[in-house]
Amino acid sequence: MKGIRRKEKAITDIDEMKKIITKVQHITFALCKGNEPYLVTVNHGYDPIKNCIYFHCATKGKKIDILKENNIVWGQALIDKGYIQGSCDHLFATVQFRGIVTLVDDFEEKKDALLNMIHKLEENPEEAAAKQLTEKSISRVLIGRIDINYLSGKEAKKAVISL
Repeated sequence: MKGIRRKEKAITDIDEMKKIITKVQHITFALCKGNEPYLVTVNHGYDPIKNCIYFHCATKGKKIDILKENNIVWGQALIDKGYIQGSCDHLFATVQFRGIVTLVDDFEEKKDALLNMIHKLEENPEEAAAKQLTEKSISRVLIGRIDINYLSGKEAKKAVISL
């Protein structure tokens, strides 16, 4: 895969890229059917041991239809650090990823994925898990797992002043 042009902005530390994926509240990934791209933004959980991203969704819809035909996705996790007034510059940290989506059937993996997401997003994860994670709710939800096979990162830490 082609590297980034602005080498001084490259994030080369895999652990730093994983921290960014873990930190952001949501990710966006692109799917493709035929020659037609489709973007999806989801909240998620990241498992650093398995190097995968979990997301939940409805059991039917355009995203699922596309994934059944083509389960390769490209995605992005973005930390927006703000626009710098007067410099025409923006500070950010971003990670691009490529992966293969598997729709998870295993009950225990689905439960673990949901717990991962709850612990990431909820202020009181134990209470939310106790209320939300029933056998029925786990059984009916669809969980996607993106097994990451490529990561690339880029960060703008300071404004670049051009003369």
